[in-house]
Amino acid sequence: MRISRRLRVLILLLSLAWLIANSGKFLVVDEPQHADAILVLAGETDHRPARALELLSQEYAPRVVLDVPADAMVFGPSLLQLAQNWANAQPQSKAISICPIHGLSTKAEALEAAQCLHNVGARSVLIVTSDFHTRRALSEFHKEAPDFTFHMAAAYDRAQFGTLWWQHRQWAKINFDEWLRLLWWEFVDRWR
Repeated sequence: MRISRRLRVLILLLSLAWLIANSGKFLVVDEPQHADAILVLAGETDHRPARALELLSQEYAPRVVLDVPADAMVFGPSLLQLAQNWANAQPQSKAISICPIHGLSTKAEALEAAQCLHNVGARSVLIVTSDFHTRRALSEFHKEAPDFTFHMAAAYDRAQFGTLWWQHRQWAKINFDEWLRLLWWEFVDRWR
């Protein structure tokens, strides 16, 4: 039995609508597992470190490695100085180390973070990053740092993103931007 052309177009349109509606959920990977270290990716500096400290207190790992842009300055002090001051002020300060990052992409960060992870003796790593960034970050770290086993924990910020992305303008912008980055990674950067 042949499926009519209209029915095929309808099935295609319904499938496309379902994919678009669920695209926000697809981006988020939040499956924390016990590891040797928790790695907080550079970027957002409120929810990511807080999520890492929460996971540290729940004993998902014995230490936190905090990626920090090495060359960035904020009204005088460097981000490295600010991050070190923050780490020193935490009750778990002895379990927190700072990893200077010079690269501007997740791919470059994976390569630089791998050295810091080797320095602390980690083999398995629980990565903490913004919820919308988790799927791409996990894929990039698997590819660029194959010596490690990676797991992912999402840091949620409702001001930035929600899986029902069409409900807020900011969420829609983030969803669109992250899909562009994910597709660029999967079809271009992964193969370089």
